[in-house]
Amino acid sequence: MPDNVPIIDLSKAPGSRESWDRPFWIVLLWAVVEPVLVTSSLQLSSRVRIAVLRWFGAEIGPGVIMRPGLKVRFPWKLSIGANSWIGERVWLHNQDRLEIGHDTVISQDSFVTTGTHAVKTDMALVTRPTFIGDGVWVTSRCMVLGGSRIGTSALILPNTVVKGDVPANAVYGAAPATVVGDRFSDDTRARRPSPDSR
Repeated sequence: MPDNVPIIDLSKAPGSRESWDRPFWIVLLWAVVEPVLVTSSLQLSSRVRIAVLRWFGAEIGPGVIMRPGLKVRFPWKLSIGANSWIGERVWLHNQDRLEIGHDTVISQDSFVTTGTHAVKTDMALVTRPTFIGDGVWVTSRCMVLGGSRIGTSALILPNTVVKGDVPANAVYGAAPATVVGDRFSDDTRARRPSPDSR
């Protein structure tokens, strides 16, 4: 490895408390309550998870279903619309505002974040709001990065990394991720290309 490649001294990296937006005691209390009543693998009712999240400031509409293993960084920065489903072991790492629309599905093992780090300077936390629209389906094991906006009724294919904007009604995925067709269309030509057509 060349000697002139810089290394960031992580001992001097700024902390992330500026993203808390709540007193230390509330963040500490959430750190105790979350694993017991929200993340727990026990088949606790969605109503218990929702009640706890609302008590800590989350905005959650009626009819929402939340499965075991859910992790939420800061409930007071979370909004979920009515009738949405949040699957097993979903991690909502929302150090900034995260808005999830109504009738939206975030499937199991998916990771949604609002943050990253200043990778070329001091590794300071950098956050941007993330928006997942109404009627979206983020399928299993996807990653939605900070600042992304997923449009109404888009479908994100399994194991896809979303960075930036996804148009409404798009089927988004593949390697590299791209729009491969319309989710709702009378046009039978709007289909994923076959491997031999490339």
